[in-house]
Amino acid sequence: MTRTRRHLLLAVNLQGFGQRPAAWQVQDVAATELLDDRFYGRLGAVAERGHLDAVFFADHPSFSDPNPRPLGLAEPFVAAAAIAGATDRLGVVVSASTTYNDPVELADRVLGLDLVSGGRAGWNVVTTYDPAVSGNFGLSENPDRSARYRRAGEFVDLVDAHWRSALTGEPYRHAGEFFAAEGASDAPASPQGRPFVFQAGGSPQGRDLAARVADGVFSVELTASGALRHAEEVRQAAGRFGRAAHDVAILPGLSLVLGSTEHEARRLYDDLEARVPEPSGLGALSGVLGADARLLDLDAPIPAELLQPLSATTSHTSSLGYRETFLDWVAGRNTTVREVLRDFGGYGSRIVIGTPQQVADDIEQWFDGGLADGFNLMLDRFPAGLELFVDEVVPLLQAKGIARTHPGERTLRGRVSGPATRPFS
Repeated sequence: MTRTRRHLLLAVNLQGFGQRPAAWQVQDVAATELLDDRFYGRLGAVAERGHLDAVFFADHPSFSDPNPRPLGLAEPFVAAAAIAGATDRLGVVVSASTTYNDPVELADRVLGLDLVSGGRAGWNVVTTYDPAVSGNFGLSENPDRSARYRRAGEFVDLVDAHWRSALTGEPYRHAGEFFAAEGASDAPASPQGRPFVFQAGGSPQGRDLAARVADGVFSVELTASGALRHAEEVRQAAGRFGRAAHDVAILPGLSLVLGSTEHEARRLYDDLEARVPEPSGLGALSGVLGADARLLDLDAPIPAELLQPLSATTSHTSSLGYRETFLDWVAGRNTTVREVLRDFGGYGSRIVIGTPQQVADDIEQWFDGGLADGFNLMLDRFPAGLELFVDEVVPLLQAKGIARTHPGERTLRGRVSGPATRPFS
């Protein structure tokens, strides 16, 4: 397998002050900066200087204690608009749940961001499995996986119809299991034809949804073999929906901790981990195992019964794709929970702790091997980690001939897919 893209796609997932919970403790930052447009403008300027393609924002539509990990203090559309206003070509991608939004309202919200940014907006489709969210919307529990994905497919179709109306001026009518709507958009057409659509979800239903409607996939992959298998599944499924394999860009998450030497990077990682009250991956590990990892003996292996294939997927509330890639990854390295947690430091994405050269070589191997069209970067610290990546890793990728050496196209669709606009589904 060889790469399918003319250049490496790079996005950065902006997660508070960084992916590591203690990132705020090792930088000169103030908590209020997460509500300051200048902070987001600075991050956007650094990303654009490195010719990155986009920034990503997750959505956290629930309440949580910000003390362990300051995150999600600014509403994602607000933060994305701040970055769009401070940059010229950088894409801005916002996650928004199909389970806890209205499709027509969201279509207008995304299109509005797209218009004011000059065609640089994207929507990352998520279905929301976190049980902490349902109570914030007056529900006792989330809908089951099947219902969430049926709703998601219908939701995206209605959003698409609304955007098509903005392009053509024609009214639409929709009547389905979850929604009934008719009308016409009174907004102008998107400068990129329609806003860019990403999909984040590694279950079979999620991959089918991505193959049918998405322009890009934000995937979770811990192993090279799994990454290639899942990328091929999406590409083949795209063909079943009448699309070309390269119509869907595959961007796995990639966590990074950089140092001038591998020892320095490891020391920084260990220092960040030592600053939090308990091993910071326990929450993520609990989700993937479907059991409370805090009750496990940290100095014993993960019990074998927790690593068996699921007899019924309906009872597993976390991501099925996440569990699948974790089971592949943990095989052969299940020595102790503590050691698994140390290597499992990416919170659902693969982690590389090392030098800029090691990171660049790893990225090149995955890209040239067709395992990924690019990466959604999960950096340890913001802004320091992003600045280090742009200043130290990007030049190495450019020297390898795989990363942009020029600003590139102005719209997000142009940056990812080239000048042509994909027809509506």
